Amino acid sequence: MMILDAQAVSSMSHSQRLVLLVDDSRAQRRTLRMQLLRAGYQVVEASNGDEATRLCLERRPDIVISDWMMAGQSGLSFCRRFREMQSDRYGYFILLTSRSDKKDVAEGLRAGADEFLTKPISGAELLARLSASERILRMEESLRNANAQLSTTLTQLRETQAAIERDLREAQRLQQGLVRERHGRYGDFDLSLLMRPAGHIGGDLVGFFPINARRVGLFALDVAGHGVASALLCARLASLLSGAADQNIAIRMTEQGHYAAPSPSRVLRHLNTLMIEELRTEIYFTMVYADLDFLTGQVRLVQAGHPHPMLQRADGRIQRIGQGGLPVGVFLDAEYDEVKLTICPGDRLFISSDGLTESENEHGKPLGEDGLQAILRTNATLQGEALLESICWSAAHYAGGQRNDDISAVLIERRKAGVARWG
Repeated sequence: MMILDAQAVSSMSHSQRLVLLVDDSRAQRRTLRMQLLRAGYQVVEASNGDEATRLCLERRPDIVISDWMMAGQSGLSFCRRFREMQSDRYGYFILLTSRSDKKDVAEGLRAGADEFLTKPISGAELLARLSASERILRMEESLRNANAQLSTTLTQLRETQAAIERDLREAQRLQQGLVRERHGRYGDFDLSLLMRPAGHIGGDLVGFFPINARRVGLFALDVAGHGVASALLCARLASLLSGAADQNIAIRMTEQGHYAAPSPSRVLRHLNTLMIEELRTEIYFTMVYADLDFLTGQVRLVQAGHPHPMLQRADGRIQRIGQGGLPVGVFLDAEYDEVKLTICPGDRLFISSDGLTESENEHGKPLGEDGLQAILRTNATLQGEALLESICWSAAHYAGGQRNDDISAVLIERRKAGVARWG
């Protein structure tokens, strides 16, 4: 009879693993049972494969020690059945055999056996195999627990993501609401706005507001980056450029009680100072701000790092407007130069964010200003919303349906004399 080392017995007694002995020899089971009990294991016995299968379903043993040769179902067949029954945990399987041929060992491994013990069984070797099984089972339990924790964490993340998605959808509706009007008519001018975020929320903003009885202010801006921070700054800027005269930094009340407006360059300097000294954010934005006199068609415009506006004349010629300029919120002493132009009957001024010109085709080539001008020429007969939608479609077709940045635009059109309003 085997005598186990006291320290080994002590260390193994803490595990309380359940071992299933499967052998049609009662004497062999009794010998192994005594050895296992001394080592600190719980033991159940089966005399054949069918009984062992039932015990596996009822007790779910951690370790199985099974004889290869048994009446009825062999140990090899039972090993295959044992592996089929396992789903959420791993059981260690030791085959007892008098076979030593390499082909037999390979067959046992293919059936799912972890170890082999050759009869007659050596107590030291049994102890070594049990120690190996302990290491494997502890590792498997650790992985199983980690997987369970990971599964729980993933479930929580999915729930959190779903909540974030709901919030972002609501934020998208709120942000779209920042553009109060998408169309405007002032004298013989028609104004149209477009805002298409690449994600739920974006960093682009467009709008217009009346200044007085003959002037209207228009703006297009693009906050650097994407996501919540950009959207929040957009909301703040929308409040500063809202239609309410008492809140709009681009409108002031004169001493005579009339509404007037600072020059576009002064509006940009004010926004730049506000960004750097009051908001103190590391985010900046590009912008085009225009002051339109809709009785004369004269426009005063400032470009602050935004893509160049395109002035398309009635005869189809396209003029690139502006000198580029510095973004808002980068340099405290930045200066913003004004551009003056006149929109004549049949002309239109198109202002867009870089999400349009930076649309890339499958080879990584951006649409660019040349591509945008080509689209404007191709769609020369379209007006208003139809023109904006066609431009978006053309850019999406060029990019193969991919869009990585927000797209926004302001379209200012002056009707020809005697031409009815569109829409």
